[in-house]
Amino acid sequence: MVKIFVITYSTYGHVDKVAESIVKGLEKGGVEVGRYQIAETLSDEILAKMHAPPKADIPIINTSQLPEADGFLFGFPTRYGTMPAQVKAFLDSTGGLWAKQALAGKPVGFFFSTASQHGGQEVTAYTTLPFVAHHGLIYVPLGYTNAHMSDNSEVIGGSAWGAGTVANSDGSRQPSEKELEIAVTQGERFAEVAKKLAA
Repeated sequence: MVKIFVITYSTYGHVDKVAESIVKGLEKGGVEVGRYQIAETLSDEILAKMHAPPKADIPIINTSQLPEADGFLFGFPTRYGTMPAQVKAFLDSTGGLWAKQALAGKPVGFFFSTASQHGGQEVTAYTTLPFVAHHGLIYVPLGYTNAHMSDNSEVIGGSAWGAGTVANSDGSRQPSEKELEIAVTQGERFAEVAKKLAA
């Protein structure tokens, strides 16, 4: 069975909540899912000052595990239009895999959390593409595959680049039902593509 790793870094839990719906979509799409998180690099003291809750009970991913998967969906918050330092540190540690092109030809996609509606969900995906290109991964965008993505009656995170949520600058807003439904769609569509590539 095709195996997809859902790998997240989540400071306040919003990305992990979206990931739950991504996983539902992948499972509906008929693939096996491995669920992991990226290691924290901030100290407990700093995290306490940030009022960050304890990390979810999700296994920490090691780069040596990546070749086991047939594809990847990475979820993380944005930091000034790019990935957080924790994600950058993890991706930067994949040099050995890059040298062997061990991930080449595998599909990859992204999902996000931002503080505001215009907080950089699209550009965060865009600035992650050099990693995709250097590893020879196949980027699988979400496209406009869910009707909620054209709904302007309320704030809805996500774009053609991937599912997303808008958390507010204080983290008080949780992912909405529409955002979670978009995430399920992304999981389903990604599963379809991954199965075709693995056939």
